[in-house]
Amino acid sequence: MSDRHSSNFSPRVCRTLFVSDLHLGALGAQPARALGFLRAHRAETYVLVGDVLDQWQPLLPHWSADDQAVIDHLNARQAEGAQLIYLRGNHDPYPERAPAGTQPRVAAQDQHVHHAADGKRYLVIHGDKVDARIFRAHAFTRLGSRIDHMLRLLDRGLQRLSRQSPGEAKSSIEALLAWLNTLMHVGRKHERKLVDLARAEGLDGVICGHFHIAGLHRDHGLTYANCGDWVDSATGLIETFDGTLKLVTAPAPVAASQPAVPDMVEA
Repeated sequence: MSDRHSSNFSPRVCRTLFVSDLHLGALGAQPARALGFLRAHRAETYVLVGDVLDQWQPLLPHWSADDQAVIDHLNARQAEGAQLIYLRGNHDPYPERAPAGTQPRVAAQDQHVHHAADGKRYLVIHGDKVDARIFRAHAFTRLGSRIDHMLRLLDRGLQRLSRQSPGEAKSSIEALLAWLNTLMHVGRKHERKLVDLARAEGLDGVICGHFHIAGLHRDHGLTYANCGDWVDSATGLIETFDGTLKLVTAPAPVAASQPAVPDMVEA
């Protein structure tokens, strides 16, 4: 999404905005599109549900002006009075170690209980807690990030050879990475495990990220909400002022001649 704003642009105001898996600093991230989404949804509370930074990637020189603009926007909203809540993810377990100025100005926590406007309470957690032990190891996460990085470098090289603009269409490598991620979570066992964590705490549901599979349903008896990500799905979760949760998908990036902030698509 373009960062440009038309003179008559007015953002949608919501009670709470949940975003996860921005992976800022990684080649696969879409920070400009994420920034457009944040600007289009002005919230009283922003909940960052983990993997905001990708600390297993070399932060420089892949840290771009667009990555920094996302952090600056969140910090500016906090300075204006919005509440900012930051949960750790498996890719940003130590956000306080990021270079000064490249991290949200709030202490990270492991989980959070969100009190919605309708009285419902939700466990908010990144989601890696229910992974198999081997997948929870930092070494495995670091290796996965490096493999993803190399594949996306290869993808960029192939796009240049074919004279295809980045983002013009999903490449075979991007499709392969998305397919492998989906394959890892066949059966949706992770959803049941996370719902069970919320149930054990006497809560009404769970809000998570991590899996790069956006979702919002009650298939397991309680509300399961996955914010999605800003590598594949480009989605976020909003809470309206009556407590309703809505999954919102950002539109595809637009050319410079197109309207600055097209309508979002709600699930």
